[in-house]
Amino acid sequence: MARTSVHALVPIERAFAAVADPRTYPEWLVGAKRIRDVDDGWPEPGTRFHHRVGLVGPLTLPDSSTVIEVDAPNRLVLEVRARPLLRGRVTYELARTDGSDGRPATRISMDERPLGRLRFVAPLLEPLIRGRNRASLNALVAFLNRPADGR
Repeated sequence: MARTSVHALVPIERAFAAVADPRTYPEWLVGAKRIRDVDDGWPEPGTRFHHRVGLVGPLTLPDSSTVIEVDAPNRLVLEVRARPLLRGRVTYELARTDGSDGRPATRISMDERPLGRLRFVAPLLEPLIRGRNRASLNALVAFLNRPADGR
């Protein structure tokens, strides 16, 4: 399992709102290029968002991701896909903490595991997944720390 965690100096509700809104993903999730559509009722279990993903330039794949489980503001589990090769389960877990100055803070953990045929090579993929997820969570913290006017 490639589990990665960061701390953000924002209330848990704000952190969960970003994690649970796929429209924010191109801002912070490595590989998320464009959100094409989000099902009505998102993020209820079974709902999907449709996206384009890719890591290099304009080479992207269209696919969708599905909510498996949601327990706002503490947990969101998605089945993510970039077919024909990639399918995985991503779990976001959030926990209330206090910042060093006593302000509300949130520990955000991201755990990703390959599904399907790739699960057999999961130990080989773990360092790559962990690095991608670390970069994504660091970008999420930067996104959450941006002023409301986006500057």
